[in-house]
Amino acid sequence: MVPRYARPAMTAIWEPESKYEIWFLIEAHATQKLADLGVVPESGAKALWDWWKTEPGIDVAAIDAKEAVLKHDVIAFLDWVAEQVGPEARFMHQGMTSSDVLDTTLAVQLTRATDLLLEDMDALLAAIKKRAQEHKYTATIGRSHGIHAEPMTFGLKLAQAYAEFDRCRTRLQTARAEIATCAISGAVGTFANINPEVEEYVAQQLGLAAEPVSTQVIPRDRHAAYFAALAVVASSIERLAVEIRHLQRTEVLEAEEYFAPGQKGSSAMPHKRNPILTENLTGQARMIRSYAMPALENVALWHERDISHSSVERFIGPDATITLDFALARLTGVVDKLLVYPERMQKNLDRMGGLVHSQRVLLALTQAGITRDNAYRLVQRNAMKVWESDGEMSLLELLKADDEVASAMTAEELEDKFNLDYHFKHVDTIFERVFGE
Repeated sequence: MVPRYARPAMTAIWEPESKYEIWFLIEAHATQKLADLGVVPESGAKALWDWWKTEPGIDVAAIDAKEAVLKHDVIAFLDWVAEQVGPEARFMHQGMTSSDVLDTTLAVQLTRATDLLLEDMDALLAAIKKRAQEHKYTATIGRSHGIHAEPMTFGLKLAQAYAEFDRCRTRLQTARAEIATCAISGAVGTFANINPEVEEYVAQQLGLAAEPVSTQVIPRDRHAAYFAALAVVASSIERLAVEIRHLQRTEVLEAEEYFAPGQKGSSAMPHKRNPILTENLTGQARMIRSYAMPALENVALWHERDISHSSVERFIGPDATITLDFALARLTGVVDKLLVYPERMQKNLDRMGGLVHSQRVLLALTQAGITRDNAYRLVQRNAMKVWESDGEMSLLELLKADDEVASAMTAEELEDKFNLDYHFKHVDTIFERVFGE
C-alpha cells in the first residue's frame, strides 16, 4: 500500500487493529455457540465478552513480539488474549484451526472493502450521469482508429461510460457475494471436532454465508473471481481515463482536466497543462490488474491446504482494494470538474471539409439507382481531394461539381445530407436505454 494513493476509510479495514478485532469476534462468537451447545461452559464465552466490553484495545506490538518467538500469528494472538482474559480463555478455539480464523477474517475484510467500493461506484455513476445530461446534445466528432468518423454527442460518450460502470457495479456486487463466505470447519474441513452449527452461527453474526465445503481453507476460486472483477473495473477506469487524455491533446483539446489556480504543469515549461490525473489512473489500473494473476495462481493448493496463497493475499488484499478505492474517487473528481469545450468540438467537426457526412451521400446515391461500388467510388474520389487538401476543400462543393454525382442528386438533395442534426435523432432513445429516462 502506497500512502499517496490511499484513503483512510479503506486503509483502516486492513490495519492490524482491525484484523485482530475480527479475529477476536470470530473466536468469541464461536465460543458463544459452543457454550449454547453445551460443549464448553457458559463462563468461557462470558469471560471473553466481559473482557471485550471493557474496550481494552488491541496491543499489536505485544502480539507481534509473541509471534517473533512463536513464528505463528494465530497462536501469538490466542496467547495474548489468554493473558488478558485469564483461565476461562482455555475454551477459546475449541476444534478450530488457524485457517478458520484467517480465511473468515479475509472474507470480512473483503466484503467491507467492497461495500466502500460500491459507494465509490455510486458516486462515480452520479457524476457521469450529471455530465452526460449536461452534454446530451453537445455535438462532437466520433472517431474510429483515432480518425474522424461520424458526428455524435459528448453526452453519448459519457452515456457509454455510465453503462460500462453500471455493469462494473453489478460485477462488484457479484464479487462481494462470491467472497462473503465463512469457514469454521476445523482441520481438513471435516467438522470432526466442531459442530457445523458453530460455522452457521459465526457466519450469521458476521454477515457471511457458510462455505458449503471447505478443505480447511475456503476454496481460492472465489478469491480469483473477486480480484478478476476488480481488474475489469480497473480496465474500465483506464478506458475513460485514456479517452480524456486523448481529448486533452493540444491538437484536439475538446476537454481537459480541471487546472487549479496556482497549479503548475511543468518544471521547465510554464505553458503546460498536463492530464496528470488520468495518466495516474492509467498507472493505477495497471497495478490493480496485476493483482488478478497471483489470485488465479492461488487456486491450485496442495491437497486440502498449504499456505502458498497466504503471503500473496497479504499483498493483494489491501493493495488492490485500497488502490481501486482511490482510483474510483479520483476518476469521480476528474469527471465532476472536467472542462468541456463545445466550441472546439464544433471546430474539429468542421475541420475536414464535411468528410464526416460521406456515408449519408454514399447511401443516398445507392437509393438514387447507382450501384454501391460506383457510389463508393464517386464519394471517395471527392473525399480524397478534401483529405489531401487538409480540409481546405469542401466535400459538398466538390460533389456538386461532379457531373456523375450531379446526374443522380440535385444540389438541394446533397445539402440535405450534410445536416448535422440528422445524426442526433436517436440520442433520446439511447439515453432512455442507459438511464431509464
